[in-house]
Amino acid sequence: MRFSVVVPLYNKARFIEAAVRSALDQTFPVYEVIVVDDGSTDGSAEIAEGLGDTRVRVLRQPNSGVSVARNRGIEAATGDWIVFLDADDWHHPEFLAHLLKAHHSCPEAEMLAASFVKIDPLTPQPDEWSLPEAFCEVELIDNLYERWMKHHPFFTSSVAVRASRLKRMQPCFAVGESYGEDLDMWFRIADETPIALVHAPLAAYRMDVAGSLTGMGRRDVLPPFLVRMRERALRSETASRLHHAALWFVAQQEVTLAREDIAAGRRREALHWLISARYAASGRRWWITFLMLLAPARVADRWQRWRLRSADTFAQQGTIP
Repeated sequence: MRFSVVVPLYNKARFIEAAVRSALDQTFPVYEVIVVDDGSTDGSAEIAEGLGDTRVRVLRQPNSGVSVARNRGIEAATGDWIVFLDADDWHHPEFLAHLLKAHHSCPEAEMLAASFVKIDPLTPQPDEWSLPEAFCEVELIDNLYERWMKHHPFFTSSVAVRASRLKRMQPCFAVGESYGEDLDMWFRIADETPIALVHAPLAAYRMDVAGSLTGMGRRDVLPPFLVRMRERALRSETASRLHHAALWFVAQQEVTLAREDIAAGRRREALHWLISARYAASGRRWWITFLMLLAPARVADRWQRWRLRSADTFAQQGTIP
């Protein structure tokens, strides 16, 4: 089983060596590491080239965005599985070994994933953390929409996908987008194959790093990947068993946008989102939000203060209050 690691890179001179070395220092040897430099100007590509390991290939391109960089890395990969690693993230030395075990445990899954930890953006390289000595539990996810609403189980740098599947889907990541383009990809894959998730923190996510290839989208419009998700479901391109879950998932994101607008005093905008999210109107969360919209401003202000106090907890859980 050969793992190719794809690393999109843009101006990460401070972190790129630690990221690539984490891919090279796996207990189950990596087959190759493909660094796609997206027009860096800080010497990042030269650092990657200077690591002196023949498994590392650096491809250069004019600044074109994270999606183009990942798509090019997929095209260049020659391994059986493609692993994604952003240039400011980090893989635990047991990451690939556990993905291999997950594959043996759930051979029907063409996407493998693992849990993760969050690290401070100022930490050059995280300290290696211990893992359970016993074989970590592997969960087979066959409905990512429902699973994601409970808890965000993985992120881009803790994912591997069978290379043949990705190459058939090229261009995999939506060109010109840098918000939600990864979620778009994972949900499209999950519509066609189950995901084997290792319940162990095997990757580190560096929070809020300036100059990242990904960034927050606008909050006044529905992100393009959610628009496409809804359109696929309405056109019956989503598996019939997942049709309801996909529409429900998109509507819940619109309810979240409505709540943000209520907290900011933008009640007309909040009403717009709730009308758009009417597919979720049979649920408790939609009606609570609607009542908040009708409530006096002082009640909404209290709700906003509670929401801010709870934000850290919900952010850690990956759920939506």
